[in-house]
Order: sequence, then structure tokens, then C-alpha cells
Amino acid sequence: MRNRSGRQRGPSSGAHRAGALRSTHGALRRYGGRRAAGGRRPVGRAGTRRPGSGGDVVVPALRVAAAYGWRLIVVGVAVYAVFVALGRFHLVTLALFVALVLTALLGPPINLLHRLMPRPAAVAVALVGSVVFLFGVLSLIGATVAGEWQGLRREFSGGVARIERWLQGPPFHLRDGTLAHLQEWVSRFVSSHRGTVISTALSGVDRLVEVLTVVALALFCAVFFLHSGDRMWQWFGGQLPSAGRSSVHLAGRTAWTTFTGYTRGIVVVAATNAVLVGVALFVLGVPLAVPLAVLEFFAAFIPLVGSPVALAVAAVVALAAKGPVVAAVVVLLIVVIGQFEGHVLHPLVMSRAVSLHPVVVALAVVCGGVTAGVLGAIVAVPLVSVLWAVYGALRTRRGSVVATR
Repeated sequence: MRNRSGRQRGPSSGAHRAGALRSTHGALRRYGGRRAAGGRRPVGRAGTRRPGSGGDVVVPALRVAAAYGWRLIVVGVAVYAVFVALGRFHLVTLALFVALVLTALLGPPINLLHRLMPRPAAVAVALVGSVVFLFGVLSLIGATVAGEWQGLRREFSGGVARIERWLQGPPFHLRDGTLAHLQEWVSRFVSSHRGTVISTALSGVDRLVEVLTVVALALFCAVFFLHSGDRMWQWFGGQLPSAGRSSVHLAGRTAWTTFTGYTRGIVVVAATNAVLVGVALFVLGVPLAVPLAVLEFFAAFIPLVGSPVALAVAAVVALAAKGPVVAAVVVLLIVVIGQFEGHVLHPLVMSRAVSLHPVVVALAVVCGGVTAGVLGAIVAVPLVSVLWAVYGALRTRRGSVVATR
């Protein structure tokens, strides 16, 4: 026989191929015999035992849980370190938060004023106008309290007597002179702990210095944020690696949009609640209607908790000044305003900025209050809202990138 090249193929080549095939089959049979005699196949991921391991492979579910576990531990340690650092520099953190709030609130009016005057002049006019407005509100509160003080003392004296007579009747049946004994006990306690009271007053002076420091630093930072915040953010983005600039830019834009929306929305909600409370207390004839309305305004910045607490103070004032019927009406006002805020104001004003379940809001407020007091309760909800919005934006961007691939 001849092959394609024209040369004759001898019988030796065929015999050589047959011998090679027989030797290969023999080797395979010998390998199979050794494996049956006790040798084990090297196992991969789907096997049950590795050579030399001496035990079963870890269950895949446990391996995944361990991988997530140590990552969660690392994230927890990092978050704890951040909170410790913020706690050490809580005054700086508070000043920056106040500066961001001022920037979010004064940004639109400054943009309008910038059409008529240079940017620095618009910033100065807006800040000075805000400070004058704040001092005007405080002056109004002081004048209201000073004007109603004498009548308020008489009403409170008669109100305390009415409360005592009410408590002496059913269902409480309080003994005569119990409130008088309570007042005497408070007086003795204050006189015996006079040193503690004085030290607390001195510490209050230190707190006042801290508050003034925070206000000064917040105004200083707000001036630069309002004047050149965009350029500051662009400079910060230019310091990052080019691969992550787009993600950081998206996260920053989403965070600022969410924060400004929440800040402006909560101001609208708080102002509406304050107006409703002030009008209702004025109609009911409850004294200190303006200061209680201002208290309601600031208390509304703590979701789910602040408004009921402020209205509870108003109910106590109404009970002492006007009796239990007016106090009951104020308590009913708490329920009405709470329903109006939850079912009308928040869906209309806050739905675009905050898309959190009420349970999440409640947990955030409680955790923030336990961690950092009133400040933590105020900061908790906007912080959780910003983090959730950034996570959603990055997840959507990642999904769109994967879809285009």
C-alpha cells in the first residue's frame, strides 16, 4: 500500500500502532485496579475528601457563611472606628452638619440673589438675613414670655390648686398636702445639693462656650460651601484615581440631592406643624402659644418622637392654666397633627427625598438617640436616607453596566 506522499507503507508501522494501543489499554486497566484496591481519585470541589486532608471538606454553605462573617466583622470594626472618631471630634462633626444644613436651606435664595448681585454679596446677604431672622424670633419669644409672666404665674398657681383638687378626687384619691410635701422635698433636695447645682451651672457655662464655638465654625464653613462648594467638590474628585471618579461623583450627587431634599422637606413639615399648633393654642387660650409653637418647630426635626413630646409639654401647660378639658383637647390635637403629618405632609413633601419604612425610621431614631443623644436622633434619619439612596444609585449603575456588556 502507498500513502498520500507516494511512499509505500510497510506492515511494521501498523504493528507498531497496534502495540502502542495495547500498552495504553493495559496502563488504564492497571490504574483502575489500583484505584479499586484502595487508591482514591483526587477530588475537586464536588468531591468529599482531599488527599492527605484526613477529613471531610467544609460544607459549601458554611464556607459562604464564614466568608460573609469575616467581611461583616471588618465592616463592623470600620464603622465602630468611624463613630469613635466622630465622637472624639463631635463638635467639629456637629459644626459640619449645621453648615451642610445651612447650605441646603440657603442655596436656592442665594442662587436667586446671584442673578441680581455677585455671588459673595448674595452669600453675605443671605447669611446676615438668616441671623437677623433667628434673633428676631428669639426676641419675640422673650417678649412674649415677659409680657405674659405675671398672668402666667397667677394662672399656674390656680392651675396647681385645681390639679391638686382633681387628684384628691376619684380615681386617684390623693391625700391632702401631698403636693406641698413634694415641693418641700424638692426644696430640701436643692438646698442639700447646692454644690452640685453650682457645678452644673458652671458646666452649663462651658456648654454655652461650646455652642458658640460650633455656631462660629458652622457659619465659617457655610460661607465657603455656599460660595464655592462646587469647586471644592471638583477639586476633591480630581484627587481620586480616575477609575473610581465616576462612581464617587454619582454617590456624591445622589447623597447631596437626598440630603437637601430631606432638609427642605423637614423644614416645611416643621413649619406647618408649628403654625397649626400655634393657631390651635391661641384659639384655646393657652398661654405661651408662640414659645410652644417654636418648640414644636424644633422638635419636629426628630421624626416620630419630637412632635408628641412638644405637644405633651403644651398639654401640661394647658392643664395647669386652663384645666383638664382644654388639656384633653390639646391631647386630641396631638393625635390629629400626628395623623396629618404622617398621611398628608410626609407623602407630599418627603416622599421624593426619603423612601424609608416607618419601622426603619423608628429604629434609626432610637439607635441615634442611644448613641449620641438628641443630636444622634436628629442626624440618624438623614444619614440612613443618604446611605440608602447612595446604595440604590450605585446598584442601579452596576446593573446597567452589566446589562450593556
